[in-house]
Amino acid sequence: MKSRNTGIKVKAPTVTQSNDIHDPFFSNLSLRGRVFIAKVISTNSAKTAKVEFARLYPLPKYERFEKRRTRLQVHNPESINVKVGDKVKIIECRPISKTKNFVIIEKIENESTKSKNN
Repeated sequence: MKSRNTGIKVKAPTVTQSNDIHDPFFSNLSLRGRVFIAKVISTNSAKTAKVEFARLYPLPKYERFEKRRTRLQVHNPESINVKVGDKVKIIECRPISKTKNFVIIEKIENESTKSKNN
């Protein structure tokens, strides 16, 4: 089974098929909305990862910005299967569960390759 074109410019996974019904490359999961780059901080749940990314929040009174962080539960497809410490690209999709509205579409870098480059 060949992976489908998701409409987003990302590298397709090397896996040839997946039984995951929420896999963005091998199922009919529609991808739309916001795209973020985040770091995986936990993969304790099955097919779920917790990611975190920083954002700047404006403080109009002081005309400055403060750093805040956002933590999201995202779907971790079998075809990508990220580990803790990996940097990933996530995209919004339809609700997969009560707390999951995002899915991982690409692994950008992982801790092992990052430490080898330094």
